[in-house]
Amino acid sequence: MASKEPEHEHREDEEAPAAEDEDTGAQVAPIVKLEEVAVSTGEENEDPILDLKSKLYRFDKEGNQWKERGAGTVKLLKHKETGKVRLVMRQSKTLKICANHLVLPTMTVQEHAGNDKSCLWHASDYADGELKDELFCIRFASVENCKTFMQMFQEAAESQKPKEENKDASDAAGQLEKLSFQEKAGEEKAVAKKEEKETKVDTEKPDIEKKDGEPASST
Repeated sequence: MASKEPEHEHREDEEAPAAEDEDTGAQVAPIVKLEEVAVSTGEENEDPILDLKSKLYRFDKEGNQWKERGAGTVKLLKHKETGKVRLVMRQSKTLKICANHLVLPTMTVQEHAGNDKSCLWHASDYADGELKDELFCIRFASVENCKTFMQMFQEAAESQKPKEENKDASDAAGQLEKLSFQEKAGEEKAVAKKEEKETKVDTEKPDIEKKDGEPASST
């Protein structure tokens, strides 16, 4: 009869608990030393004038429907030197750019019909690396945030109008002021002339009365 001892020993080896890893206290130096690298966001020369959490949609003309572009933070950034304002939105986790375009003086933003937490605008967007005409819809968590975005967006667009237009407006206001001043001066001159004429008539009246009161000469 064959012996069963090897099988028994094998079973004992299987049932024996695995030995725990022992901490030898040895320190292993890293093979490659990683240095901290500064990451450029492209926003270093810009000042944020708006920063709000939101969800962005773009209108798909081919499918005739709205498609989600991403959820994250929308910013209005003003360049420190040129004064140009840029709208940038990145997804919250991946930081992928959802929207990236300049705010132009011709742009307008309007409230989404039926949803006072959303608004719409057209833009030539560069988020995909090439300019595309897009119709955007952005939705906020509150009505207040939506109104703040619309106000700041419109103010940014107004600030981008050429200085020549502002100069023309100032010149027009100056011309109106000048005309008003000339009209006022003309009126004052006419009043002064009238008063001078009345004063002259009053000084001549006593002489006339005296002549009327003189006795007639005898013949």
